[in-house]
Amino acid sequence: MKKLLKTYFPILQVIKEYNLDKLKADAISGSTVGVVLIPQGMAYAVIAGLPPIYGLYAGLVPLFIYPLLGTSRHISIGPVAIDMLILAAGLGFLAGNDPTEKISLAILIAVMTGIFQLMMGFMKLGFVFNLFSRPVISGFTIAAPIIIIVSQVGTLLNVDVPNSQYIHEMFYYISQQIGNIHYPSLTLSIFFILFLVLIRRFYSKLPESVLLVAITIIIVSFFSISKWGINQVGAIPQGLPSFAIPELNLESIKQLAPNAFTLALIQFMTIASLSKAFARKHGYTVNPNQELIAIGSSNIVGSLFQSLPVSSSFTRSAIAEQGGAKTSLNNVFAGILILFTLLFLTPLFEMLPEPLLAAIIVVSVSSLIDIQELKFLIRTKRRDALVAMITIVSVLAIGIQEGIIIGLVSSVLALLLKMSKPTVAELGLIPGTRDFKNRERFSEVKPIPGILILRVDAPFSFVNAEFFKNYILEKSMNDKEAPKYVIIDGTTIGDLDISAMDSLLMIIETLKKEGIELYISGLIGPVRDVIRKSDISTFVRSNRFFNTVHDGVVSALKAQDDQDQGNRLNEYKEICA
Repeated sequence: MKKLLKTYFPILQVIKEYNLDKLKADAISGSTVGVVLIPQGMAYAVIAGLPPIYGLYAGLVPLFIYPLLGTSRHISIGPVAIDMLILAAGLGFLAGNDPTEKISLAILIAVMTGIFQLMMGFMKLGFVFNLFSRPVISGFTIAAPIIIIVSQVGTLLNVDVPNSQYIHEMFYYISQQIGNIHYPSLTLSIFFILFLVLIRRFYSKLPESVLLVAITIIIVSFFSISKWGINQVGAIPQGLPSFAIPELNLESIKQLAPNAFTLALIQFMTIASLSKAFARKHGYTVNPNQELIAIGSSNIVGSLFQSLPVSSSFTRSAIAEQGGAKTSLNNVFAGILILFTLLFLTPLFEMLPEPLLAAIIVVSVSSLIDIQELKFLIRTKRRDALVAMITIVSVLAIGIQEGIIIGLVSSVLALLLKMSKPTVAELGLIPGTRDFKNRERFSEVKPIPGILILRVDAPFSFVNAEFFKNYILEKSMNDKEAPKYVIIDGTTIGDLDISAMDSLLMIIETLKKEGIELYISGLIGPVRDVIRKSDISTFVRSNRFFNTVHDGVVSALKAQDDQDQGNRLNEYKEICA
């Protein structure tokens, strides 16, 4: 029982090892994160088309739940811009512009997201993170910020632009409103963006959004900006969120399930990659399945107190690390600051101009558009770059969930394409050794007369069985000097399925009719087991299965010498010596 508690409640071990130094470090880093979370949380709620106060609610209860269950010492929990964009897509489809309905559905999505994550965690499905290949992640994290930025143009210009996840629709709406631009709002927006960019560029250690909010609050306390037609945040409820069980409507659940599942996977993708990065850097381990349980519980319990879906923030987690966070309890100190703000400080934020929140969003998410990553993919692997581009275009043109699915499908198709035409290398001997290398890559290697040695750099399966069969037969029978022996180096064959065995049997029989013998070397244990239980087991028992390529070559040369009284084996041994 004690071991089980420690497994599911890592906080017990954290408290056992806690001391005053860790308390001070967590208090400083957590308070710094909390200061940044206040304006960010309010701004990110706006992305989902919800009142800013719900961004603060999302920065409260979940920050007290995650440390109980989470295994990462550095990640910061709370509302995240990309999550809010996915949330907005689901809300816009069902709720339209009804604010009350939007809030209700947003909280329902939070609890559904948490349930999906808990289920995956308890079922040990942390491996689903592997579904998101690097190109898909890169493509999504480039496209999503572009949608977020464009979605804020209406607020920056103070024109009426309906929320949409489709970028072409938003561009159309914006083009229709060009003549209605409110220039005082535009001027203020440009000033805010420049301020944030310049502070980030030249004074990167300062919390630029916090500084801008503080300065703006002081200025608008003395000068009324409403007389210039600049929209302000307006009334923000003071006090703590009330406890309420989300309204469970079966029809809404069915319609929101795809959105919640997408959100669950994207959040896990973020928290898994971020927690692993910090763990690797600081020399500790994290448990992906426990992280699913931790973030799922944060979403479920948070939804009972009107929280939006929460995840780990790249920006705030980096701030926590730089601030010296020692344990996950740094989130608690950030939550305490949000608690204090909700109780006493919300009136200060009511006078903030709406372009300020939009500017914070634009500058915050713009750093996620990683063009260097796209250049890297183009430079290193064109196929991966194509998957990333397909994901980007799909997310921008078709929609977030649909774009992610298309990205995943294109990634799988790219993998199948690669597997269907695997690299097959023709090997030769490196003189003075018993090593065999690719003849195209190593100019010094020597071919073995009468023997064709091939290596397949992929699992041998139904996907590539036909390709492999045709390749071997063509190489063995259509060359000017057909070999008498074909040796397959199986060290890189990690799997062998039924279709592949059928092809292998056909290869054996066809080569035998042409007077060519097939040997196999270096197969790993599980593949040998499959062969021994198959129709080609007699082939294995006929001394044609070897541990190394060298052993196969020696056997083939010895057989050739016995047939035509040659001396090839001695010549081979001299090259090896």
